[in-house]
Formats: sequence, C-alpha cells, structure tokens
Amino acid sequence: MAKRERVMRMSVEQPLWRALSGYRVLTMLYAVGLFATAYEEFARPWVAVAYYAVLGVWTLATLPRVANAAGCTKRFLAADLTIAIAGILLTPVADAHERVQAGGPTLPSIWTAGAVLAFAVKGGWRWAALASGLVAVANLVERGTPARDTVHNVILVCIASIAIGYVVEVARASERTLARALEIEAATRERERLARDIHDSVLQVLAMVQRRGAVIGGEAAELGRMAGEQEVALRTLVSGGLVPVSRVSEDAAEGAVVRSVEEEPRQSGPVDLRALLAPYAGAKVSLAEPGAPVPLAPVAAREVAAAVGAALDNVRRHAGEQARAWILVEDEPDEVIVTVRDDGPGIPQGRLAQAEGEGRLGVALSIRGRLRDLGGSAELISVPGQGTEVELKVPKDVTDARGKAEQR
Repeated sequence: MAKRERVMRMSVEQPLWRALSGYRVLTMLYAVGLFATAYEEFARPWVAVAYYAVLGVWTLATLPRVANAAGCTKRFLAADLTIAIAGILLTPVADAHERVQAGGPTLPSIWTAGAVLAFAVKGGWRWAALASGLVAVANLVERGTPARDTVHNVILVCIASIAIGYVVEVARASERTLARALEIEAATRERERLARDIHDSVLQVLAMVQRRGAVIGGEAAELGRMAGEQEVALRTLVSGGLVPVSRVSEDAAEGAVVRSVEEEPRQSGPVDLRALLAPYAGAKVSLAEPGAPVPLAPVAAREVAAAVGAALDNVRRHAGEQARAWILVEDEPDEVIVTVRDDGPGIPQGRLAQAEGEGRLGVALSIRGRLRDLGGSAELISVPGQGTEVELKVPKDVTDARGKAEQR
C-alpha cells in the first residue's frame, strides 16, 4: 500500500550549531593572535606555526560539518578533539618552559572548548563529560603538575560543557513533546472538519433516505433501512477516527521529527479492539465503548470480535430481524469484558444443552471455544421473555500459544 508521509521538523539546537561554527572561527583567530604577540618568547616557534596552519585549515574546511548534527559524526568529533588535545600536548614542545610553568596559554587556547561543546550539543551531557575528561588529562600532562589555574580552567570547561549537554537533552525532549502535541492537535482538527463535512452532506442524505423509504414502503422501505444502518456505522466511524495513523518520534539532524504515516495497521503490536467491533454497529446494534483505545494481542482481538459476530448472528437467527442488540466494551486493568445483550424472547431452559446434543455447536465452539483457547471465558445468561446476555472475558496477557507467537 502506498504511504503518504508528512514530516514536521523542529529544532532549538540548530542555532547552537551556528553559534558553535562562529565560536570556532573566532577562537582560532584568537589563538593565532596570542601566538603572534608572543612569537619571540617561543622556544620553537616553527612547531606552533605548523600547528596553527593545520588548525586554521581544519577549522575553515570543517565549517559545513559543524553547521548541523548530521555532519558531526562520531569519527569527525574524535578527529576534532584529537587536534585540540594534540595542540595541548605540543605546547611544551613549542613554548618556553618558563611560560608553561607560569600558566601560559596552550596552543589551541580556548578553541579546545569548541571541540568539547560539539560533543555536548551532539550527544548530551555524557558525551560532554567524556570529552572534557580527556581534555582535563591532556592539560594536566601538559602542565606536569595540577596547578591552581589549570584545575580552575579544567573544572570550568567540564561544568560548562556538561550543563550545555544537559540543556540540549532537555530541549530535545521538549521538542518531541511539543511536536507530538501539535500533531495530535492537527489530526483532531482535521477529523472535526471531516466530521462536519460528512454530517452536513452524507449523514443528512442517509437520514433523508431512511425517512422517505419508511414513508413510501415496499422496496424503498428496505433501502431506507439499509441507509439507516449505514448512517449509524458512519457516525461510529467518524467518532472513533477515520484513518489508522502510526506516529514515530525520533531525533534527526535538524532536531525532533514527527512523522504521520498512513498505512495498513501493523499486526505485530497490540490491536485496538474498538476498531474491530465498530463494523458491527448499525441501526439495530448499539456499541458502547471506552474513549481510550482497548489494546489486545492481535489474535485475542480477532477471536473476541469473531465471538461477538457469532453472538449477533444468534440474535438475528433466533430473536428475529427486529430485535435490538447492545455491545458494551469494558477495559479493566487485567482483562477486557465485552457484553452482548439483546431484547429478544430469550432461550428456553435446557435449549443450549439440547442443541449441543443435536450437534449444533454454535455457542459451544464459536463463542465459548474461542474464549477458552485464549484463557478467557464466556457466560450466557438468558431469561425467557427478557432477552439474552453473553459476557465475554479475555485476559490482557494472552496465554494461548498462538497469541504468544503473534505477539513476538
């Protein structure tokens, strides 16, 4: 079946990537400027010049990669952090020993924070903690001793990166929640619009056909009766939802994504029992169901719906075409209860046992047998002159072997 996909993208982290790109360029220029002002104090300035050449080319060439999360792959982030750590470890080689011991800046200087922040924005606070930890170790190796200013700078970078990573995670979760809420609101408005259109056109036409058919009589009366049944079924369909929709929330390069995909209902997960019972509603059959979905394993939902169909067949066969029936669905914590009741003449006492003895096993197999295989039960209560009531109970954790196989 062809699928139509509608994608909604939202991202509050995209400005962070743009800011990070600008930060990397500015801090690269700042590091070069620091070196230029203290060029004569370096013991091996050619080492610093070579490093800054690599740093400048890398920073400018990777600007498109840092513009969004898709470009910042794990491999890229590892290479970026490696360049920062390499610059820290090369500082004692390029700079004078006295400047290093006095707390002079490392070759990459504050550019290193950009590499750590990229980890934070991409992967959250855990990635930030890992990257800042590696930078901390490199700074301690470069200095040789845990001096106060080195520890101060390391702690500052760790706290800032972890905090930003945590904020990014919270922002992503908020985006997903907001996107989901907007999707539900849009779907609700669309359903209400379609319901209004259907009510103003199709339902009114069906109601008119039903009334006119009853007045004219004959074959027109039968057509009117069918129109009335279709009107009730259509009202039930509109109130319960028009299109089976599966929604998937995920993180993508541009932020949170919510996809609304119209497709055939998947049978690998729980099935809403209401959707299977809705077609039974009609002019002579009323359906009362919870406002929320009633999830059951696919095999259990189908068997319960088939048992309800068998019960309604018995109503039409034994209570007459004019008999009314009611279906009540109850969603309990551990089980689902479906009750089918009619206003027919009821079943004479002993009639079911006689029917089973004669080989007519409609109730025994079509109803009780189905529920028994699912670990549930079916009770039939009938009082002559007061109709019949069939109560179907099925546990939510289906123990039938078929149910287990299908749930997997």
